[in-house]
Formats: sequence, C-alpha cells, structure tokens
Amino acid sequence: MKLLFKQRFFSWFDSYDIYYEDGRVAYTVKGQLSWGHCLRVFDASGAFAGTVKEKVLTWLPKFELYVGSRYMGCVRKKWTWFKPRYVFECNGWDVRGNIFEWDYSIADAQGRTVAKIGKELLHWTDTYVLDIADPADALLVLMFTLAIDAEKCSRN
Repeated sequence: MKLLFKQRFFSWFDSYDIYYEDGRVAYTVKGQLSWGHCLRVFDASGAFAGTVKEKVLTWLPKFELYVGSRYMGCVRKKWTWFKPRYVFECNGWDVRGNIFEWDYSIADAQGRTVAKIGKELLHWTDTYVLDIADPADALLVLMFTLAIDAEKCSRN
C-alpha cells in the first residue's frame, strides 16, 4: 500500500493531506496551537483517528502517539552521529534514515520491513511517499512520518 503525504502550502498551523495512490484522500492532519507540535489526524470521512504530541523539555526529540484517545506509546530519536535513528517504544519498530534525512526504513523486531518512507524533492512543501507492507500499519506509519517532519521543522 502506498500513501502520498503532502504538507499544505498555505496554512497557519501544520496541515497535511494524505492520499491513496489513486488520488483519493486517506487522511487529513490539522495542527493545533500548543507548546510543541500537536497534530490531529482525521480519516477520509472526517472522523478523528489519532494525535501526535511533541514532548517538550526532553534532551532528544520525543513524540507521544494516540490512536483515538488511547495512548499507544512514543517515537523517540536515538543519539547517532550521522544517520538519524528512531525507536517506536509502542511496538519495538526500529527506524533508520539516510544521512540527508530524506529516506527512512522501518523494520519490526524480527527485521522484517514494515514500511519505507521517501521524501520527494523539488516540491514547494514537504512531500513523502509511504510504502507500507501491511495496510493495518498505515496510521502508525503516518504518525511516525508526522513526528519526523515535525522534529525536522523544530530543529530548522
């Protein structure tokens, strides 16, 4: 399953549209006024699906993930020298990025690929392609992509 993740060009807060390969809207994401990033995810019908909340005052970036109102765990950036690395503390996924922080690979605890995330260049806004092995993981992969995009935004 592939999803196209596009940040909206004109938006007061962080806003994103996520599309299926055929162009249908899969999710929309709306930022909220808060201390640190707070992104609310809605499915195609407009129903609330989850939240990505940045934990502030942490040494390394950390984001809490909620599916509905249920806390799922967090995404935590690990200390590395050149290539970014993250850990999903909710399910043990290991995430490795390239040195430019454009492409990421997510693997489960057994080393199987869960998803590949690639940033497309030459767009006005942040645009990613999410290639997800199991459609049931789509929301969590999307939430991770939101977290890394927010982390890069905070850093820059």
